[in-house]
Amino acid sequence: MKNIVLGRYIPLDSVIHKMDPRAKIIAMITLLVAIFIDTGYIGYGIIAAFILCAVFLAKLKLDFVWKALKPMLFMLCFLLVINVLVLKTGYVLVDIFGFKIYSDAIFQTLYIVIRLVLMIIITTLLTASTKPMDLTIAIEDLLSPFKVIGVPAHDIAMMISIALRFIPTLLEESQRIMKAQESRGVDLQEGSFKEKVMAILSLIVPLFVSSFQRADDLANAMEARGYNPGGKRVRYKQLKFVLRDYIMLLCVFGLVAGLIATKVTGIL
Repeated sequence: MKNIVLGRYIPLDSVIHKMDPRAKIIAMITLLVAIFIDTGYIGYGIIAAFILCAVFLAKLKLDFVWKALKPMLFMLCFLLVINVLVLKTGYVLVDIFGFKIYSDAIFQTLYIVIRLVLMIIITTLLTASTKPMDLTIAIEDLLSPFKVIGVPAHDIAMMISIALRFIPTLLEESQRIMKAQESRGVDLQEGSFKEKVMAILSLIVPLFVSSFQRADDLANAMEARGYNPGGKRVRYKQLKFVLRDYIMLLCVFGLVAGLIATKVTGIL
């Protein structure tokens, strides 16, 4: 669990880190939309090249990105098994003692895997290059036009910020509980299915208790400092778009527009 990088901010001096968080969120959403445009492997290759360029500009190491992908390996393997057992269309790739693996099962799994990998890399790039407080401010600014229809922009932004902030804390807490349970003789790796379920319960129950305790402490601390969700507040830090933000957004919009155009015209 200590190798999980979801929600972890990496303080580096890069162009991506210096960008306006609102521009990064807009770019992320736009790229996520582009991922679901069926432009074939060439289109996904172009998106992947663009995202990898952004990763290098952010000065993130490839092993950091790999750590973000590792938790998804089991789900991807499970998805492959399900598709092999269910999809029976296309031509036969492998025939083992009467059990046939069809081409559509492999290609459909590959499509889903590529999309998931690209989405994970994009979200990891956003959280690794943006401070949680900056994300809160950016989300609130982006949602502020919806206040006219009653959308609680500040509340939503605060909840997202707190969730991102406490992901590393909960991972550290679960690691501590695991070590404490192992010191008491609980085996989290070996044993029968029932024993593994009981071992997991011995981890989940104290983790939930600790999480509720942290939430209660946080609420008391916010109330003690006079926090009022509906109150009017000002900011010390003001966000402002600069030239690099416009250039990045122009590149992202140009990429998506190009993919849509090639899809409509049938080039890809």
